[in-house]
Parts: sequence; C-alpha cells; structure tokens
Amino acid sequence: MAAGDVSGTAGLVAAVVSASVLLSARPRSRLPRAGDGTRAARPRWRIAGTVGAAALAAVLARGSLPGVVLPLVGLGLGAAVVRAIAERGRRRAAAQVRRRVVDLCDGLSAELGAGQTPAGALDRAATEWPLVAPAARAALSGGDVVLALRTLASTPGADALRVVAAAWQVAHRTGHGLADTLDRVAADLRAAERTRRIVAGELASARATARLLAALPVLALAMAAGAGAEPLRFLLGHPVGLACLVGGLASGYAGLAWIEALARSVERHG
Repeated sequence: MAAGDVSGTAGLVAAVVSASVLLSARPRSRLPRAGDGTRAARPRWRIAGTVGAAALAAVLARGSLPGVVLPLVGLGLGAAVVRAIAERGRRRAAAQVRRRVVDLCDGLSAELGAGQTPAGALDRAATEWPLVAPAARAALSGGDVVLALRTLASTPGADALRVVAAAWQVAHRTGHGLADTLDRVAADLRAAERTRRIVAGELASARATARLLAALPVLALAMAAGAGAEPLRFLLGHPVGLACLVGGLASGYAGLAWIEALARSVERHG
C-alpha cells in the first residue's frame, strides 16, 4: 500500500473514531430525580449512525481490506473509550448516592430527636434530596413508605435504603426506635464506605498495572518507528499486519475487561 493510501485510511479511521465518540456519547451522569422510574432508553439512532459511518468509510475506501477492517477497529476503539468513560461516571454517581443515604439517615435521626414526626422529617429530607420525594409523599398521604423506599433502593448506590425501609417498618409496628435505628444504620454505612475505600485503593494498583501493560505496545511501536522499522506501514498495509493489529487490540481489550470484571466482583463482595 502506498504512503498516500495509508494516510488516507488513517484519516478515515480518525473520522470514524470521532463519529463514534460523538454519536455514542451520553450526557454526564447525574443523580436520579424524583419520578425517574426507569433508566432512559438507549439512543438506538446513535448506534445506527455510528455503524453507518463505519460503512460509509468502507465504501469510500473502495472496498480494500484495510478500508474495511480499519474503520471497524476505529469503531471498536471509540466504543471502548465511551464505555469506559460512562462506567467511571456511573461509579462516581453511585458513590454520591451512597453518601446521600448516610446524610439521609443522619438528617432523619436529628429531626426525630428534635420532636419532628417521621413523615415531616422525611418530607424535609426530600427538599434536600429529591430522590426520596416519592417516599415523602407516601408518608404524608398515609401510603406505603416501606414499598416506596424499597423501590428507590434499586437506584445504583442506594441499596442501603432497603435497611432504612426495614427500620421504618419495625418502628411503624412498634411505635418507637426509629431514630436510634437510623443512627446505627448510618454508623454501619460509614464503616462499609471506609472498607469500600480501602478495597478500591488496593484495586487501584491492579487497574493501573493493567492499563500500563495495555499501553506498552504503543511504546514499542514508537520505539520501532524511531529505529526506522516502519511498523505502521506493516500493520496498516499488509493482511498479516492487519491480523496482528486486530488480534493485539482484541487481546488488550479482553485483558482490561477481565481485570475490570475481577475488580468489580471484589468490590461487590468486599
């Protein structure tokens, strides 16, 4: 393949990666608001647009092997980057929700200790955290607060609301003990969060090592190019090179995904 063809194909790859990022990017993660019952549907038209961009790039490349393979490689890389960014945003949003649950327990306990009714305390907490507004409305109207809290517990990071729901149910049946129970729940949640931070710190080194190993081939390519070996010409312009490129990228992504899956498993059971 001539140098012009290589540069042209590389340009197509860059265009496809850009289109993939633009079409597949999601809005910044936010905390769920009151009334958000289900997760927003995925924008299927964006996925279709990304695939269409890859197909258009292949057609523009006149059906050559690099023109078909490289846009797909660029599409895969763009999707992997977008997925990693979205996953990081979800983790941060879940951590923020966990902190808000602790604040909720502290706030409810303080309001109850000051003589406020459970319904009034929950209503005041909803003004600061709109996620619990459905539970506050249920409390004020005499509805099923326990069911509302358990439903809200399906929000990522809000699992502890099931414990709050259980405490509310027991206090409703016995008529006392909600403030003390919420104090103990908040203490347990703080201890669990400290443990989670310790586990995350231990896993950070494994994640960093995996990313470093994934970046080493790029360094090797730079060193080979500096020595005059022209590795990009081989990888982009020869069928065997394309196979090596695709196989290497797939292996690197599989390794990163495996490490990330192990880390998530440890975080869930840690």
